Amino acid sequence: MVGNLNHIIDQVVKDKGINRDVLVEALESAVLSAANKKFRNTRDLEAHFNEEIGEVEVFEFVTVVDEVVDSYKEIDIEEAREIDPDVEVGDSLGMMMEAGSFSRIAAQTAKQVIIQKVREAEREGIYNEFKHRVGEVVNGIVRRYERGDLIVDLGRAEALLPNREQVPRENYRQSDRVRAYISEVKMSAKGPQIILSRTHPGLLISLFKSEVPEIAEGIVEIQGAVREPGSRAKIAVVSHDMDVDPVGACVGMRGSRVQNVVSELRGERIDIIPWSPDIARFACSALAPSEVSRVYVDDEGQALEIIVPDDQLSLAIGKKGQNVRLAAKLVGWKIDIKSESRALEEEQESEKAEEPAVEDAEAVVAENDSSAETVEMEPSTEAETADVEIVDVEIVDDSDAAPDGEQEKS
Repeated sequence: MVGNLNHIIDQVVKDKGINRDVLVEALESAVLSAANKKFRNTRDLEAHFNEEIGEVEVFEFVTVVDEVVDSYKEIDIEEAREIDPDVEVGDSLGMMMEAGSFSRIAAQTAKQVIIQKVREAEREGIYNEFKHRVGEVVNGIVRRYERGDLIVDLGRAEALLPNREQVPRENYRQSDRVRAYISEVKMSAKGPQIILSRTHPGLLISLFKSEVPEIAEGIVEIQGAVREPGSRAKIAVVSHDMDVDPVGACVGMRGSRVQNVVSELRGERIDIIPWSPDIARFACSALAPSEVSRVYVDDEGQALEIIVPDDQLSLAIGKKGQNVRLAAKLVGWKIDIKSESRALEEEQESEKAEEPAVEDAEAVVAENDSSAETVEMEPSTEAETADVEIVDVEIVDDSDAAPDGEQEKS
């Protein structure tokens, strides 16, 4: 407890990265705790670090009284004036105690408090450093596996790469280097917990930012990225400069830039797509490399019906629906893909379903028209029939020799 502590404090601050004031406060608290334990909290004590001599000084404070009742917290006026001639009754008198008078147990208590304070300060410092780094990509060294989770050493702290955030076909050994995305930083009872991810789309975006200068400078902007980790990914880019091709900038000379990203993601296939404000055009690009014949847009339901040539249907859907699934996630709309032959069949079926309805309607109209004509013609028919009968009577009277057929014909 005795000696110049300035050198020790400076060394701990340098090694642990702890604020000096925090460490000094921890020392004062530790010494005060040891002193209170020695005197069983019967005295009013204070501890202060003396920067000049590099020691923690302990002061005992007592109240000046005429008649002492509590000898631990009060002092007689005459005895007090021997220490300070100007003291008066009611004043608080502070007397420095010998730090070396602490027992071995008290010193051990002080040591434990210092270690605890240093540990807490170190944890707080790590948390404050990494809580603002969420979204960054960091490099670390694999230390060990714990129930499928990976413990990664980041230098000042250890991070956790959970099993759910690992790509299924990626395997790591101890001392392997790993590059991961900081997805979350939280404070727990055991200290700060840094969660890493190898499956987050942010890893793909961060890798392109580090590989493509145009993205880092803001000339090319990433509008969205989706992944099925370890298999395939799609990223939409747009250029704010008419002279810069966003897709070409991301691909690089002979594919060098995108190839570096693919290598980091262990062979994950990446589709780079030009973004467009036109949702139909953007959806057609998102379904690359397949071709699209036509697109029907439903703005209210945010759905797209896309017709593709028959030979392009399997390419548009992808393996187990992967291509269209990623395209729908990237666009943010529901996508329904049909082949041209299937779309034609549905059109013909719908036309056939409409034809009987049209014929029934025409039949109903015709029936209505004929009944109307019959109703209108009934009166005139009776009149004509009467006239014909009169004419027949006259014809029969005038020509007796007429053949029966002609008369019947008349």
